[in-house]
Amino acid sequence: MAAALRAEKAWRLAATTPALAFTRSAFVARKRNYDQPNWPGVVLAFGTSAALWAYLFKQHNDDVMEYERRKREKHHKCTDCS
Repeated sequence: MAAALRAEKAWRLAATTPALAFTRSAFVARKRNYDQPNWPGVVLAFGTSAALWAYLFKQHNDDVMEYERRKREKHHKCTDCS
């Protein structure tokens, strides 16, 4: 009896809105499974963070070296330059 009611309800839905009766969603909502983490995503996130920090430290060291070089050039005591 319940199967017949479900079939009738599906038939009525298909009869009233034929365009929506056979469509599917591209996204499926599921509960997250925390027992099996998404390891490629974890590696990508931490790897990207580590690479950005390494680049930041390298850039900082390059900037400090350039600052020190310009500071030395500014204060040299050369008689030929003046």
